Amino acid sequence: MRCHVGSWAAVFVFCMGLVEAADEARPFGIEQRTPWTTSRVIGSPNPPPPYRTARVFAQLELKDPLYLAAEPGRGTFLVVETLGGGVGPGRLRRFVDDQNTAALETVLTLDRLIYGLCFHPRFVDNGYVYLVTNGPSKAENKHNRIARYTIGRESPHPIDPQSELVIIEWESNGHNGGELAFGPDGMLYCVTGDGTSDSDPLLTGQGVNDLLAVMLRLDVDHPDKDRPYSIPKDNPFIHMPEARPEIWAFGFRNPWRMTFDKQTGQLWVGQNGQDLWEQVYVVQRGGNYGWSVQEGSHPFYPERASGPGAIIPPVVEHHHIEARSLTGGVVYYGTELSELQGAYIYGDYSTGKVWGVRYDGKQVTWHRELVDTPFAIVGFTETPGGDLLVVDQHTGFHKLEPNPPPTTPPPPFPTQLSDTGLFTAVAKHAVAPGVIPYSVNAPLWSDGSHKDRFIALPDETFAEFTQNGKSWNFPDGTVLVKSFALERTVGDPQSRRWIETRLMSRQEKEWIGYSYEWNDEQTDAVLVDTNGKDREFILQEAGQTAGVRKQTWHYPSRAECMVCHSRAANFILGLQTEQLNRDEKYGDRTDNQLRTLAHIGVIRTDGKHADLPKPPKEYPRFADPYDAAAPLEDRVRAYLHANCAICHQWAGGGNAAIDLLSKTPLDKTKLIDLPPLHNKFDIPDARLIAPGDPQRSVLLHRMRLRGRGQMPPMASSLADEPTVRLMEEWVRSLPKDAVKTTSRD
Repeated sequence: MRCHVGSWAAVFVFCMGLVEAADEARPFGIEQRTPWTTSRVIGSPNPPPPYRTARVFAQLELKDPLYLAAEPGRGTFLVVETLGGGVGPGRLRRFVDDQNTAALETVLTLDRLIYGLCFHPRFVDNGYVYLVTNGPSKAENKHNRIARYTIGRESPHPIDPQSELVIIEWESNGHNGGELAFGPDGMLYCVTGDGTSDSDPLLTGQGVNDLLAVMLRLDVDHPDKDRPYSIPKDNPFIHMPEARPEIWAFGFRNPWRMTFDKQTGQLWVGQNGQDLWEQVYVVQRGGNYGWSVQEGSHPFYPERASGPGAIIPPVVEHHHIEARSLTGGVVYYGTELSELQGAYIYGDYSTGKVWGVRYDGKQVTWHRELVDTPFAIVGFTETPGGDLLVVDQHTGFHKLEPNPPPTTPPPPFPTQLSDTGLFTAVAKHAVAPGVIPYSVNAPLWSDGSHKDRFIALPDETFAEFTQNGKSWNFPDGTVLVKSFALERTVGDPQSRRWIETRLMSRQEKEWIGYSYEWNDEQTDAVLVDTNGKDREFILQEAGQTAGVRKQTWHYPSRAECMVCHSRAANFILGLQTEQLNRDEKYGDRTDNQLRTLAHIGVIRTDGKHADLPKPPKEYPRFADPYDAAAPLEDRVRAYLHANCAICHQWAGGGNAAIDLLSKTPLDKTKLIDLPPLHNKFDIPDARLIAPGDPQRSVLLHRMRLRGRGQMPPMASSLADEPTVRLMEEWVRSLPKDAVKTTSRD
């Protein structure tokens, strides 16, 4: 018998066509969409905030704005942009004070990250602007630099790069500080960080013998003969042996923004905390602000030696249940918000919250949350016109304005799960008609709990189907549901009991998270307070480890919800093409989720067509990290994307340089064979991932660890042992030259 290759190829193509045809002809998981009409997840359990935000200069197309300042006397602004991620280069651009302007003029680009700037008190006459920067961008060891540039006094007011005068430099490779300003005494002040990215491993926080973790005070108008500044004679450590005379105060970790009160002269600093607390300080001459003996007013490393003077507590501090990365602000004296006159206005990068505080020099006399925004807040500024602007790293500038009272009383927010309109029978965990189940390929680790997930979408609305590695976009009125259950006898699914149901609700174009705690009777769940809570469960072990153990379950605060559900992650974590491209059981039918969701109009590819342009198999999908049959690296990258890239991507809030998005090529993740910016945990020759050597891989160590330094840092009290073993296997498989790079480019 003779056969031809071409004949077999034709048969193969024909058979594959039959398979595809059969696949397309099979019943959908849901034939017709049922409207969800019972939603009562409307409004908020909290009273409306006193303020809201409104976008300004909306026509400007900006690249990661980091700082904004009005040029004195010119009707223009300078904005700092960040190019190429969190290490620079940096760009300074100018635009006119006109709400309709779209024109941006580039006036300076540096191979350095620009943190902030300030103008000389006689700027109109001399054109001096001072920048604090960190770089060079691709250097392994970076330096902070204060430099003066001259802006031309004649139109178009250019900055000559050759006019740079370097005032002072110091090595800094992590917490680099955040701003500089002229004080009412005419001196130049600049606050610095501890130069690393963890728990003060250089032990510099309580020292006054270097320029890290301090407030500098320089006289730049009367320079010495051998340097472009002099030491003010009343600096506090000028006569202390081995102390740097430039220091005005010390004990800072990672200060982010500073400002002077224009009327009282008080010097305010906002600071990023470490494990639990964010701080606001009013800085005094010679003051010791505690790091790293203390984190705010709380012990951190109390056994470390303290520097000179008693430790001064913060004026305000926030626990991480309500703030995660504090951004200092301004003392407001504008004309538009008279009730905020004299208040220090500051916010939080991770949660988007904004607060105001008044301090009389001895005690706080007023402190209030003003607004909860979706922004990644990097700064504040007061405009010449009296507006108070919030700088969002993603969308630009937004002014604070009074929130008008509602025209009609808001409906009561459901305080019990049975009141949400999401379930027909809470005790049976039976969802309402139109609430659709879904599952994901690479789940977030949640201490071994079982999870059920649902989409509740207003009738005739849809999610925007995308393939960009990000979560889909959902309309207002959407509620996403995730219920958690623990096995009271570990390993026995029949012993599961519901412990929590979390909701993500989108209203007025913002996502907000809520948590409900199930009662012991399993009949209902009650809304958890805004600050969250911890609860201890007693679980029965089986097999060789028979016995009981205690497991702490953390119900997140509403602020904590939005730390992970951040703008960088597009707010929603699991609802994306790569996660949902899998089969789901719908009653007695099983179908691919993308196919079913498109068929019933829950997702649309171009805003109007329901059917997918391609069969599901042609769309990307994540591997299941727990599926031993899947390719090893696919499992690892899916796990890192789902569990780590939430924060570890550009502008994600992760305090590291790595990018763990699945679409980022491995050699661009800045993960392989690079030393950690954080604590090395006493691991010799530590690397983030040491190819072939799990014992030297800090990422693996932190996945095993629970407590300080653990990863993920929140909402987990147990290590994910199967995935730790997966990561160990992957690390061992990596060749020594897995990524031929030694820099963070």
